[in-house]
Amino acid sequence: MSSNSSRDDVFLGGVRVLVVDDSGPVRGLMTEILEHYGATVTTVNSAYEALEILPHERPDVLVSDLEMPDKDGYWLIGQIRGLPPWRGGATPAAALTGLTGPEERARILRAGFQYHIEKPVAPRKLAGIVAILAKAQSP
Repeated sequence: MSSNSSRDDVFLGGVRVLVVDDSGPVRGLMTEILEHYGATVTTVNSAYEALEILPHERPDVLVSDLEMPDKDGYWLIGQIRGLPPWRGGATPAAALTGLTGPEERARILRAGFQYHIEKPVAPRKLAGIVAILAKAQSP
């Protein structure tokens, strides 16, 4: 992030975000962007790791890549939505993907994600979507 970038009106202070992506550089970029806006970020590199820590970390928002080796983001969100809410089953989630067609967006929503975030990631858009999802999670 450049030193002259602005947070505009988005502030994610107190918002805990779990980022799931098999790419270290992408996890680093997502962390940099979200921390710039005030979020606390935990990253993991697989769907299995995400499922392992979800009940303990209890993030306010999940941002997951769709295309990962072993188990993909669709598998992950299916597993999460099968959990009881008190174990993270109702965690608001956004899918991170380079696939942008209308069929893909519809599939993402049907799978259990609330939002679709296109790669390459636009920092302000990412922060705005995380803010919307975090508000949806608030009592």
